[in-house]
Amino acid sequence: MITELRLENWKSFGEATLYIDPLSILIGTNASGKSNVLDALQFLQRIANGTNVKDALNGLRGGLDWVVKKPNNVFSLSVTNQILDDKYQYTIRCEIKKNQDVIIIDECLTVLNYKKEFRYHTDSQRISSLYVQLFSKTIKTEGESGIPIWCGSVAMNIGVSVRRVVMFNPIASTMKHYSTLSDQIDSDAGNIAGVLAALSPEKQKEIEDTLTQYANRLPERDIHRVYAEKVGKLGKDAMLYCDEKWGESGEVFTVDARAMSDGTLRFLAILTALLTLPEGSLLAIDEVDNGFHPSRAHLLLEALQTIGKQRNIDVLVTTHNPALLDALGTEFVPFVTVAHRDSITGESKLTLLEDIEQLPKLLAQGTVGKLSTQGLIEKSLESVHG
Repeated sequence: MITELRLENWKSFGEATLYIDPLSILIGTNASGKSNVLDALQFLQRIANGTNVKDALNGLRGGLDWVVKKPNNVFSLSVTNQILDDKYQYTIRCEIKKNQDVIIIDECLTVLNYKKEFRYHTDSQRISSLYVQLFSKTIKTEGESGIPIWCGSVAMNIGVSVRRVVMFNPIASTMKHYSTLSDQIDSDAGNIAGVLAALSPEKQKEIEDTLTQYANRLPERDIHRVYAEKVGKLGKDAMLYCDEKWGESGEVFTVDARAMSDGTLRFLAILTALLTLPEGSLLAIDEVDNGFHPSRAHLLLEALQTIGKQRNIDVLVTTHNPALLDALGTEFVPFVTVAHRDSITGESKLTLLEDIEQLPKLLAQGTVGKLSTQGLIEKSLESVHG
């Protein structure tokens, strides 16, 4: 699984490293660079899945015009993958030409094993892309292309991890309609009902029971059951339903997704992603608590941590919501990274919360949420980097 992401001249960043844990929380003010980190992961995931480099960059926010930190025209991204005692690293360096063309300057695969370092470089004259050459599984022997045979297994391991990066942005409005039966949840969760209904009866019941257990703890109506059912004569579509108990009478009513609150639907979508994505995935969610009531923060964090650990799924989330930050206990501090701007250069930086020298004094003044609301975390970093 991916353990590090390194950015160099990527968008608003000069040089920065994000350390990825089972649950990683990226905080910071607006325009601090949080979303740019997710864009880097999305770019790598796209090219690992075979998308042309230029198309992969054009599909990001800002397109090619804002991929490289001004006034540079070259950026590099690196991902480190760890399996047992072995660490593998892939680096790609690209140049954006004035005519908006994109050139892969070089790529590098690195294996760190038992304190011995092995590297393999390519250049644009020799190979267009290691992702294209190696992840397509066309390399059989070293003699076919001059690529060392070990590169194939290394690229395969890194490629699997990068392809399993899932950029997730559940949109409630897309979940309120019938959806076609599906094997994997869409990035906007619009097919949540189709994913649940397509499972085997045993697996569907297991997952829906978990959804119900968490939904029953929401500070709203008394939710008795969350489930999906196939609809229509052909049974190729599905709808999401919820059985709720209203009022003192205790009468149970069934409502479909169209009557569910946006916050509840987003919550169920995140849980469904955690429960159905392949093991070894990295689930990345920008503004994870968007639309959630503050009282749900503890429950959301519990679900991300508990289900992620059970299913071996790493979770990376961004937030600037004080309620969620307040829900972070001291045990979460090592897993929080602060995105912030350098007061002199203006470039984005990433700093582990626990690495802030003034942190003990800051925490004595209040919770992480309170500190963030008052801008004290950013001010302490300005005094260091300024």
